[in-house]
Amino acid sequence: MQGTPCWVSLTTQDMNAAQDFYGEVLGWEFEPGLQGQGYVVAHADGEPVAGLVESTQSMGVRLPVAWTAYFVADSADAVASRVRERGGTVAVGPIAFGRGRMAWAADPVDAAFCIWEGPVDAGWYAGRGSGAAAWLELHTRDPFASALFYGEVFEWDAQGPEVIDVRYEHDRVILRAGGRTVAGLYGGVQQSPDPAIRPKWHVHFCRTDVDAAAARAAAAHGTVVTPPHDSALGRTATLRDPEGGLFHLSSAEEDAPS
Repeated sequence: MQGTPCWVSLTTQDMNAAQDFYGEVLGWEFEPGLQGQGYVVAHADGEPVAGLVESTQSMGVRLPVAWTAYFVADSADAVASRVRERGGTVAVGPIAFGRGRMAWAADPVDAAFCIWEGPVDAGWYAGRGSGAAAWLELHTRDPFASALFYGEVFEWDAQGPEVIDVRYEHDRVILRAGGRTVAGLYGGVQQSPDPAIRPKWHVHFCRTDVDAAAARAAAAHGTVVTPPHDSALGRTATLRDPEGGLFHLSSAEEDAPS
């Protein structure tokens, strides 16, 4: 379904160190991806859950260490064009990448994301259990303005509420696809020169052992930004890997809050 999350990838400057860290913390195993040299795919319980790419080999552009969310596009060129028309930027692409085409983009407040046109693992984002992606959340300045941007870029409304449903619940805009909550857009991020608190898509991974995983992250030279605590997503924690890549853990496997 166009405009729904379909993948996440980590841009790293040290592939071996990143595999050691995430293997220890999340129990992932790795194998080379079809995208070519410098790209590996992480697996949890034999299922692909994320990609890792070395920034020095990422389409010739050295990118910062970060987790990036990918969204489905029927046409990467059409979506990229709408990104530009609505005040966003397209830094790279669309270009051929693996079995499809992709583009690196950013919304009008500079939150980065990727556009993906190509085969999608239908089970990737279906609450498959520990180690898989649980939830994506955009931390931004104005969630309504951001929802309007992404809705127009990916034509959420054109697909009908039974396919893509966007609504405001509690304190955020919620995106539901096929009856499942897949992402949220949360406001409150103010103007700041600090890159740690600028608008950004955040990735949450399922773990049934959040406290133990956070302890493993600290022991593996990562940083526990927010210690494990109870939340609407169950037991959660915010971590950084040794290179500064920010990610979250959540014990909620079946669905995000709605």
